[in-house]
Amino acid sequence: MKQLNASFITSASGKDSWPELTLPEVVVVGRSNVGKSSFINALTNRKKLAYVGNTPGKTQLLNFFDIDGQWTLLDVPGYGYAKLSKSQLEKMGKMMDEYFEGREQISGIVSLIDSRHGPTKDDLDMIEYFRHFDFPVIIVATKIDKVPKTKRLKALKDISQKLHLPLKKIYPVSAVEKSGLEEVYHAILDQIGLSKPEPKEEDSAAAETVE
Repeated sequence: MKQLNASFITSASGKDSWPELTLPEVVVVGRSNVGKSSFINALTNRKKLAYVGNTPGKTQLLNFFDIDGQWTLLDVPGYGYAKLSKSQLEKMGKMMDEYFEGREQISGIVSLIDSRHGPTKDDLDMIEYFRHFDFPVIIVATKIDKVPKTKRLKALKDISQKLHLPLKKIYPVSAVEKSGLEEVYHAILDQIGLSKPEPKEEDSAAAETVE
C-alpha cells in the first residue's frame, strides 16, 4: 500500500465547526475498539495520523483528514462504548445525527466489523441506518490476522450472511500485517467515482507496439 498524502484538517463538535469543503467525504465507522484508528493509519500508511490508544471511546469529535487533495476521510466516535455518561452519549448521538442528516458531501461509508466476533446488533443497526440514507457502504472485516487461517473463510461467510451481502463484498484487513488495504482503497475510489478506468485492449496493444 502506497503512502497517501494525508493531512489533518480539523476537529468538529457540531455544524457550526464543520469545515467548508467540497470534496467527497468517506466516513470510517465502527464499534469502539474495532481498530478504527489502526485501520486509518494503515490505509494511509501513516503511523500517527489517527490517535491509537488502549482506551476505547477516546475519539469524541468528528476528525477530518484530507487525502491526496481529492477526497476527505472522516474519523467519527466509535459506538457501543458504555463507559461514557448519559449526557456524553446524548451529545455524541446528536452530533452524529446532525452530521449524517445534514452533510451533503458524504459520498460513502467504510463500516468496520471485528472479524473475530462478527456483526453485533449495534453494527447491524448502524448499517441499516446508513442504508436508510442510501449511503453506499464498504464492509471491512478488521483484525483478520487474529483469526486462525482455517477459520477465516467461515468468519467472513458469517459476516456476509448476517449483512445479506455477497462474500466478495466483505474486505478482510489486517492493520498489523498491512493486508487487504489496497483492495479497500480501490473500493473507496470506486465508491466516490475516482477510480481509474481500465485501459482498453486496443490501447494496451498500441502501447505494446510503441514499446
